[in-house]
Amino acid sequence: MQLVSTITCPSCGHQSAETMPTDACQFFYECKGCGTLLRPKAGDCCVFCSYGDVPCPPIQEAKEHGRAAGCCLGAPLA
Repeated sequence: MQLVSTITCPSCGHQSAETMPTDACQFFYECKGCGTLLRPKAGDCCVFCSYGDVPCPPIQEAKEHGRAAGCCLGAPLA
């Protein structure tokens, strides 16, 4: 399982490698390039699934075990 995902800001294109939480969704992410506050796209559970090059750990695990991809575990991180 990969725990680092590179988030690409849709506003400015800045990229940043970030460690993903394994126990909760990360619902907000502030771009380190332009300061835009990113939120998940409709249908995604977290910013990593929307803007990262690697989906969040619960989605990776579901795909690995052949299960339907579900939402992240726990409460969203603010």
